[in-house]
Amino acid sequence: MAQAVHSELQGTIVSILVGEGDVVGERTVVALVESMKLHHDVVAGVAGRVSSIAVAEGTTVQAGTPIVHVEPVGEDEAVAADEIVTAGPTGTDRRDLADVIARHELGLDEARPEAVAKRHGRGHRTARENLADLVDDGTFVEYGPLAVAAQRKRRTHDDLIANTPADGMIGGIGTINGALFEGRDARAVAVSYDYMVLAGTQGTRNHIKKDRLFEVAERLRLPVVFFTEGGGGRPGDTETPGVSGLDCLAFLWFGQLSGTVPLVGIASGYCFAGNAAILGCCDVVIATRDANIGMGGPAMIEGGGLGVYAPTEVGPIEVQRANGVVDVVADDEAHATAIAKQYLSYFQGPVADWTCPDQTALRDVVPTDRLRSYDVRAAIEALFDTDSVLELRRDFANGMITALARVEGRPVGVIANDPAHLAGAITSDGADKAARFMQLCDAHGIPIVSLVDTPGMMVGPETEETALVRHCSRLFVTGANVTVPMVSIVLRKSYGLGAQAMMGGSTKAPLACIAWPTGEFGGMGLEGAVRLGYRKELDACTTDADRDALFAELVGRLYEVGKALSVAEYFEIDDVIDPVDTRRWISAILESAPPRPDGPVRPNVDTW
Repeated sequence: MAQAVHSELQGTIVSILVGEGDVVGERTVVALVESMKLHHDVVAGVAGRVSSIAVAEGTTVQAGTPIVHVEPVGEDEAVAADEIVTAGPTGTDRRDLADVIARHELGLDEARPEAVAKRHGRGHRTARENLADLVDDGTFVEYGPLAVAAQRKRRTHDDLIANTPADGMIGGIGTINGALFEGRDARAVAVSYDYMVLAGTQGTRNHIKKDRLFEVAERLRLPVVFFTEGGGGRPGDTETPGVSGLDCLAFLWFGQLSGTVPLVGIASGYCFAGNAAILGCCDVVIATRDANIGMGGPAMIEGGGLGVYAPTEVGPIEVQRANGVVDVVADDEAHATAIAKQYLSYFQGPVADWTCPDQTALRDVVPTDRLRSYDVRAAIEALFDTDSVLELRRDFANGMITALARVEGRPVGVIANDPAHLAGAITSDGADKAARFMQLCDAHGIPIVSLVDTPGMMVGPETEETALVRHCSRLFVTGANVTVPMVSIVLRKSYGLGAQAMMGGSTKAPLACIAWPTGEFGGMGLEGAVRLGYRKELDACTTDADRDALFAELVGRLYEVGKALSVAEYFEIDDVIDPVDTRRWISAILESAPPRPDGPVRPNVDTW
């Protein structure tokens, strides 16, 4: 007996897909019904042979209206009929999916062998190779890979697809250091200009992609790591919405990310104009030895009537590392990527696995001869977890050291005076370097450890020409307003305003202010205090030998009054300790600090 195959909804029959005598299976689509502008399958639901067609194409039917009638067939035919499905291609054989896969593949390095070979021939990796090294395998989701340059008025569609994939900028979300930090804490926005596409210039659509990625970073509170190689703004786009392009939002939104999420910039090769502006907004600038960084490239310099220069003459690494633009110099892109991952790890939280050097070595870092210089970096390397120290701006303001490190796996920021340079006196550049680093730590919740050994602020007419009064005052204003825990450790000299500035304004400003046995304190250096305070007595000496003896005696008296043990008796500092106990003090403060509130605590981090 024939069974009716019904429409399950009201609509219009747009197509009858079977004819009388056709064999159908249970899954065979026998007709299409259009309802609310959408075509719906009418499935047989029974295996058999079509005995009659109940309606014609174009007929409006109600739910339950018979469409065809199907007669049962023999068992063998029923089994065969059950295998009949009238749907089209499936899986990757579908045209729509095949087209999507093909378009994505055209944007990969494998589709551009000549450009890749040229890139490798210059000693550089491709943008995708750098991102693959940065982001954990299988975690990267890319935004806007199908975008092409806004140049449809001057190039064919096929040309744009083949030669301007992703409009010269690759970006998305992935995990970085996922093996150390599981879950959301390891996620970051990773972006790279693609120098193989129009020299990594900033096009109309890759500006829009940046806007999108920066918005995502802000909403999800994700760090941003940006490979910024490229030649700046692109003048050749033809589908621009305006005239000047100055209303683009990328620089506004990226600037607003400062102080909200960590920003990491990596430069190799040429990085000029708008690309350099993005780089300069970052919290840290990592650059390879072959990098040239400038707010204007050769074309802009020549256009301004300022002369003709080769790209390699503009902002070479020798200049940018010494003037403080570059925080860390890397050997190549692989090394730069490794440094970026290490840097980012401090902002991702504590690590479980750590070791530390033998702490007894700290007892002999500072010489017993109080006038003898020493290597403060030896103290830093010995004090913090093994291989955990990453120094920033090493080649700028040599008398001040800024670094990230760990204590028992917990990240900390380190500022330290270097007695090998001007005895550790604080210059304008040194104050700027330390104050800006304090802002960075404060913005992202990293406690600060200050290692003090300074005779004070640098003095002299030439020094005042550097606007020392303003620059050194940055340390007071910044230090007095940081919200993260601070621990100060006086290694040796702690004199005057410079020492107070290193501690946030006072020995009482840090949560702990301790000294090693070699510590010495005073309103100014002992020798200077004697020369000024006892000038009359010294001038009264009749021989140089008598004067030298009196000077040594007076300095000795002041040292006895100002040495760490004496100062601790007045409770101006919290303790004088065996250097071996330094980590225990730091850990006690870090463990006692309350959880940090969510959300930004600073409007931004100064770029300088």
